[in-house]
Amino acid sequence: MNAPSDALAARLAALPVAVAVELPGGKKLGAPPAAAAVVLRVRERKAALALATGQIGYVGMAIVEGQVEVDGTMRDLMAAAAGLLPHSPIQGKPSAWRRLLGWLRSRTAHTLAGDARNIQFHYDVSDDFYALWLDPRRVYSCAYFRTPDMTLAQAQEAKLDHICRKLRLRPGERFLDIGAGWGGLLLWAAEHYGVDATGITLSHNQHAYVQQRIAALGLQGRVRMELRDYRELQVAQPFDAVASVGMFEHVGRLHMTQYFDTVRRLLRPGGLLLNHGITAGGVENSELSDGMGEFIERYIFPGGELMHVSAVLRHMALAGLEMVDTENLRPHYARTLWAWSDGLEAQLPKARTVLAGKHGVERAEKILRAYRLYLAGCALGFERGWTALYQMLAAHPDGRMETGSLRGAQSEYPFTRDYMYAARPASTPTTQTD
Repeated sequence: MNAPSDALAARLAALPVAVAVELPGGKKLGAPPAAAAVVLRVRERKAALALATGQIGYVGMAIVEGQVEVDGTMRDLMAAAAGLLPHSPIQGKPSAWRRLLGWLRSRTAHTLAGDARNIQFHYDVSDDFYALWLDPRRVYSCAYFRTPDMTLAQAQEAKLDHICRKLRLRPGERFLDIGAGWGGLLLWAAEHYGVDATGITLSHNQHAYVQQRIAALGLQGRVRMELRDYRELQVAQPFDAVASVGMFEHVGRLHMTQYFDTVRRLLRPGGLLLNHGITAGGVENSELSDGMGEFIERYIFPGGELMHVSAVLRHMALAGLEMVDTENLRPHYARTLWAWSDGLEAQLPKARTVLAGKHGVERAEKILRAYRLYLAGCALGFERGWTALYQMLAAHPDGRMETGSLRGAQSEYPFTRDYMYAARPASTPTTQTD
């Protein structure tokens, strides 16, 4: 370990935060522990090698498995992690072997049963756990900080309204939310825009929760939540508007055209789709290097696949949907994730209790360590541009030259952006769902 440890010592000295490392056998590198912002106690040789070579995703796995102990804040740990990386995790083209493995994984992973298991693995961890660090509406996607002074809860409401505005929702329209989560958008659209709303999810916990919220709000006649895969949804009449928020990351790149084909089938000619989701920061990579992609696959989102926005738009076009507006919200997601991370850090004792009650103490500790790294690590990734977040608004052209405010629009989209940012009409309801 002499050469690797010497190289690690040099890199530790250049970090923006003081880091102390204790290697297997007791050798100490970096700052004195008493003066360090971050202390890493490495118990396994393999983890020490990963740290020395900047494979921070594998170091994260070692932390989850208890092979590395950490003292320090998540913000300081992420500052150190960024400094330890040997290169950008989105640079370079994957090898032919890795591309083949990715193709095989995408082809086999996304069956109906497999996707259901993957979604439940993540979203059914514990509703009470998520409630500790999400906003009161449990909106588990990128917020929209319309003004810099917004709280997380205010920014999530701004995001829900931003989506509804982009879709030009009107009372009585039929609205579909694919991957509706804990119902934030579904209920907001019904209460504030008067739509007839349908949501679908593969999470049993989310399905049960939203059913309770619908009943509590007296919306049974106008809002429904189905436990259903998007590929199995059959309707007699297509919807006027469709939203998909934080869902298409789970589809798989080999199924992406099929996904948008299905959305087009579910959307009436002339209607609008708002596809909001995470995309890869690099044009060639489908996951972050240095073990970060493997970390997410193992502990957080099994089966998740990211694509560059250009590739997503290509699949959208192949399915016959016309992209009419695309907005990058990447720094908004960084701020959202830091808010979630800080919220979880402030609730660690409660989080341990909640998770242990469902999973047992040992499993609960692993889940908690994984989520702490996941939230802070993703915040870092969005800040650095390793990942991005786009809202892609698309139309299902109806082929009629007279549709819309401009000849040839062929859809509801007015081909101006003013309506997205105008003040809310005074007549719009403001009922709260908290």
